[in-house]
Amino acid sequence: MLVQIDARGVSCPQPVLMTKKALENNKEGADVIVDNMTARENVERFMKKAGYKVSIKEDEDDFILSARK
Repeated sequence: MLVQIDARGVSCPQPVLMTKKALENNKEGADVIVDNMTARENVERFMKKAGYKVSIKEDEDDFILSARK
């Protein structure tokens, strides 16, 4: 089961740490919601470095990053 993380309103590096923990427990992937460009870029970079394919969807003021193996 894929996990969804809501990291809106959370300052870096916390969204990356939340993503790291989620991917350690759910190797197939995760969806992460962030609400600022810095978190979007940092989480995307982490996901790619961890070997995941990343897709990003914008939803009004939020970004939904999906990591899949």
